[in-house]
Amino acid sequence: MSIAIRDAIIVTQNRDREVLRGGDILVEGDRIAQVGGGRVRDSVDMEVRVDGGAIAMPGLINTHTHVAMAHLRGMLDDIPLDTFLERTFRLDAERTERGGLYNSAMLGIYEMLSSGTTTFVDLYYSEDVIERAVEKSGIRAVLSWVTLDPDKTTQRGDPVKNAERFLSAVHGGDRVKASVGVQGIYVASDEVYMKSRELAERFGTVVHTHLAETRKEVYDFVKKTNGGERPIEHLHRIGFLSNRTLAAHCVWATLREVKMLASAGVTVSWNSVSNFKLGVGGVPPPVPEMLQNGARVTIGTDSNGSNNSLDMFAAMKHSSLAVKNERWDPPSLLTAQQILDMATVVAAESLGLSEVGEHFSWEEGRHSGTEGQRPEPLPPHRDGECSEQHRLLRQPPRQRGHCYGGRAAAEVRWQAPQGRRGSLQWPPLCVSICILRRQCGKYFNTISIGCRKSYELAGS
Repeated sequence: MSIAIRDAIIVTQNRDREVLRGGDILVEGDRIAQVGGGRVRDSVDMEVRVDGGAIAMPGLINTHTHVAMAHLRGMLDDIPLDTFLERTFRLDAERTERGGLYNSAMLGIYEMLSSGTTTFVDLYYSEDVIERAVEKSGIRAVLSWVTLDPDKTTQRGDPVKNAERFLSAVHGGDRVKASVGVQGIYVASDEVYMKSRELAERFGTVVHTHLAETRKEVYDFVKKTNGGERPIEHLHRIGFLSNRTLAAHCVWATLREVKMLASAGVTVSWNSVSNFKLGVGGVPPPVPEMLQNGARVTIGTDSNGSNNSLDMFAAMKHSSLAVKNERWDPPSLLTAQQILDMATVVAAESLGLSEVGEHFSWEEGRHSGTEGQRPEPLPPHRDGECSEQHRLLRQPPRQRGHCYGGRAAAEVRWQAPQGRRGSLQWPPLCVSICILRRQCGKYFNTISIGCRKSYELAGS
């Protein structure tokens, strides 16, 4: 199937970070075949017109969530993290696949799709159930089966063996990548950490963990080691940290620990909204120092239990403002472009998604057979003007789409070759494209679209 997106402002995220006005995008099969080469061919299976200054950009990557907790929105408010964890562990112990894991995962996936996210990293048990939801929805996912000490889990059997079975059973493909996770240093021994790292090495994937999220986590561990190491120091010493490690939070990291993360090649998932909702430390993580020392920083939402939203645009805006406010440096400490990079190209590189890199960074040179004139790049914004990257963070788009009964629906208008009109409904994507439509200067509609071998078309 071929899709043409017409007359968009294209935020390419290519090497030069160009923004192209009035360009088309051609999707053929599961590949973006042409970007910004003037008008692409007229003979296509589907045409999406986004007149009126709409933005088309690579889909966003949410690097930390627990999608099967989507049903917990608003149920875990105004409590500290230790109470939050105690309550969620109790609720998890009562859950079954039939009792809502699959439906809750579908609900969370459709929320992400309706707000521009086309790839997510999950940390949970029963990832085999969540895998089925991913396959049905068409989203792309890295699914990390969580491990912890056997006497502290609600899982049946040994969590490490469960993770190994999951890694062996998932054959991957373009949209599902199996991974291993560790809940956290407060419930996982060194043995669990090192076995998880071994699994990640053996299966060539990432190992995903919570790390240094709260002061209590850090100080409790220091007391446990008789006034010795902090969690990041300890995991660095035992050899757990590596370029395969995706560490969520890292709020309570010293400058010495930041350098450890950077030297080991760790990727940090920054979950600003969740951290503020749970009140984990009063200040954001030391993101400027992480960047200065060469650590890779990405952005996550965390779960609907700790965020009440899976909206990556809201997460990007909050992350940007949190650092500027805490450091008293709004002009240049952390730019809109850096934030957008964290949610797209940096995340793709960190997760080893270079084989599908065209979904997250659109390079003109990657596409053959380009015809027509290339649209003129928008000039760099001057004082008093606003770039498209700044507009994305200044006014996050309101979600379009509604959730009902564990399912979400979102529509784009399409033009079939025979002239019939209808709507394209989920499940949508393999290629990752986010379209933001604008009215009266505000982005009011977010659609994530893409292509699979077959489509569910409704309307006539």
